[in-house]
Amino acid sequence: MTSGGADVKGLVRDHYGERARRASVGPAAETCCGPSAIYSPVELQGLPPTVTAASAGCGNPTALAGIGEGETVLDLGSGGGIDCFIASRQTGESGLVLGVDMTLDMVRLATGNARKLGVRNVGFMLAELEHLPLASASVDVLLSNCVINLSTDKDAVFREAFRVLKPGGRLHVSDIVLDRDLPDGVRHDAEQLVGCIAGADLHDVYLERMRRAGFTGVTTREAVPFRPGDVAGVVSAKVEAARPPGR
Repeated sequence: MTSGGADVKGLVRDHYGERARRASVGPAAETCCGPSAIYSPVELQGLPPTVTAASAGCGNPTALAGIGEGETVLDLGSGGGIDCFIASRQTGESGLVLGVDMTLDMVRLATGNARKLGVRNVGFMLAELEHLPLASASVDVLLSNCVINLSTDKDAVFREAFRVLKPGGRLHVSDIVLDRDLPDGVRHDAEQLVGCIAGADLHDVYLERMRRAGFTGVTTREAVPFRPGDVAGVVSAKVEAARPPGR
């Protein structure tokens, strides 16, 4: 695997584009971190297989976000839209949920899923997380589920996240982090990259990136082994933070 940012983005786009195309024609066999292992039956109720089959999360950020009616929510790396559709039930028709993904096939899949569900308060955009097509201070709640680890410029992702959040806005992230360095063979393995492991930060480094971007109250709410027995030291963490009022 090459280390250049463009090469990594191309690899990620190809992998998740193929995942979207498979999801568009029917459900796949569920893995250890499939949606039924992450979301409650109530949350999954009514979601078609084209939503659940595309899901590749490592947590449920909507469960901790305390999303209120009428709020504007942004999902970074929205995939087939599962977290957006769950959040849309919490915002109600007076709210707005936006999803951003850099993979065209995922945006097309998610847009089609919104039509299937008849959901009118959700929209999806094609963009990179490092360059969000939103106005500054326009979002109340920001979500992300097992995506930021794939970025080769995580500092830029967190700076953009801080920029688009309103003062007092909240960030809720489920992501893969490490509690020890990875072996070189894992760090440079393309399969482990698209599997959300090779590009992951050490836990403390990840949190410090958020603080440098300006976030306060950076707190890990939960950290559990990811796919136990696969690669040692890989953790699924639920992290929350906020943009301070007045900033």
